[in-house]
Amino acid sequence: MYPAFIQIRFIDVIDILVVAYLIYQLYYWMRGTIAMQIFITILSIYILWLVIKALNMELLGSILGQVIGVGVLAIIILFQQEIRRFLAVIGTRYVSSNTGFFSLDKFLSVETEDLPDVQIGSIVKACSHMAESRTGALIVIKRKSNLDAFINTGDIINADTTSRMLRSIFSRLSPLHDGAVIIINDKIFAARCVLPVSNNPNLPPHFGMRHRAAMGLAEDTDAMAIVVSEESGRISIAAEGRIKEDIDTTKLRQILEKEFIKSA
Repeated sequence: MYPAFIQIRFIDVIDILVVAYLIYQLYYWMRGTIAMQIFITILSIYILWLVIKALNMELLGSILGQVIGVGVLAIIILFQQEIRRFLAVIGTRYVSSNTGFFSLDKFLSVETEDLPDVQIGSIVKACSHMAESRTGALIVIKRKSNLDAFINTGDIINADTTSRMLRSIFSRLSPLHDGAVIIINDKIFAARCVLPVSNNPNLPPHFGMRHRAAMGLAEDTDAMAIVVSEESGRISIAAEGRIKEDIDTTKLRQILEKEFIKSA
């Protein structure tokens, strides 16, 4: 019996699956951005270098070899935003999450089950009123990601989440109406917070700064951002790097209940 030309071990299958998952995650977070075009260009140069090596073109091969030699450093510089986002997602899903295969919360004995629920009714009611009056609003609801960097740009309120309070904050006469409100559990924790603006070139041209800020936060964290358009009164919701436009209050309630109501 001749030995098999290729011997595949179980660990090799695991290795392939892990690499495939990492590549998929990188693609997921780079798609629709200028980084995707840069990545394709770098991959094309690398394939060209392999062809040149196979053809023994020494001069051109040595030149491209020097470029490939500093490729890792160039990738880190060019893709720093995407790499940071990717690492944040991995940390959020598998380190902070209670359902991940490694839970830091459990290791540190952090109890999250007794935390109060998000006041969904108050949020939906406020969004409904602000949509009717075309009052612009940007409401962020925290999940697992740490939002301290954004909270520190605003004013700490730490008030109960009520429809009246949200409408007061986003009133055109309120000094707090610019920026975002950040809600943690049942509290309006901070207002007038500055959020990162998305650089995604594929966003619709009618998106204003609120929508782009909501999208930017959804790209960098697992938080959920609700936008009420000042121009149209339409409600949008951004999460997991995507944004849904023209959400009615019934659909908004369903989305929030699915995400923030603890199952028994």
